[in-house]
Amino acid sequence: MCLPGTVETVRARADAEGVRLDRRTALLGAAAAAVAATVPGRALAAPRHSTNRIQDLTHVFREGFPSFLGAPAVIDRQVVVTIPANGFYGQHWTFWEHSCTHMDVPGHFVAGGRMSPDLSPEELIVPAAVIDISAKAAADPDAVVTLDDVRAFERRHGRIPRGAVVCMNSGWEARVDSEAAYRNVGADGLQHFPGWDADTAEWLVEERAATGFGVDTLSLDPGNSTTFAAHLTILSANRYGIENLANLRRMPPRGATLYVGLVPWEQGSGGPARILAAW
Repeated sequence: MCLPGTVETVRARADAEGVRLDRRTALLGAAAAAVAATVPGRALAAPRHSTNRIQDLTHVFREGFPSFLGAPAVIDRQVVVTIPANGFYGQHWTFWEHSCTHMDVPGHFVAGGRMSPDLSPEELIVPAAVIDISAKAAADPDAVVTLDDVRAFERRHGRIPRGAVVCMNSGWEARVDSEAAYRNVGADGLQHFPGWDADTAEWLVEERAATGFGVDTLSLDPGNSTTFAAHLTILSANRYGIENLANLRRMPPRGATLYVGLVPWEQGSGGPARILAAW
């Protein structure tokens, strides 16, 4: 999901920032060991009571869903057997791993990073927090979730639970039926939609042990990014991201449990996922 030419930029930056990435890994512990050590505590933090509400946060996986500019994201669907002709029904799909509502795992950007089958079940059932920046995004499509937004959230709703997936609700979902509006490409040739500030994401990893980050847009990074700083920060910290979330406006700011249904695709760099929230 890269603009043409940005793969080289990202690779160069990752190489140049090797010390910084290693510092994060050292701070959190060796990548896999850190997750193994912290997951049990996070799993215990997830509510285990009866729920009154379940919300689907997943867009229908469909042909024509908006894709990241420059990504090989054509989705092709073909019916190959039918009940009248064959006695049963089935389809053949061809799609890019990062299509529709989907997850990015560390191996998407980090050489040697964990792939889809490597995520533990405990990482996929976690508390959720939803930070609403929709008013800011309505005024500025390049808005990002800042540390000030996080602090304002915690003053109003309480501390973000340890191990949560922290989601950005920018209101961008309202544009999803138009690829042009959802991508929002400007005269500069860049996409313009909200995302995560990299330093804010790093703070949430270090201070709140965030398990992952979610967005209701095409990318964890704001659309005008050419360095993918948020991706590098989050995935190099051995965390995951979820993109193209739906119905975040229907979520409570905190108190929900997220259920992430990621298929353990062989050598997957992520993949389409069914995301449910209960509270």
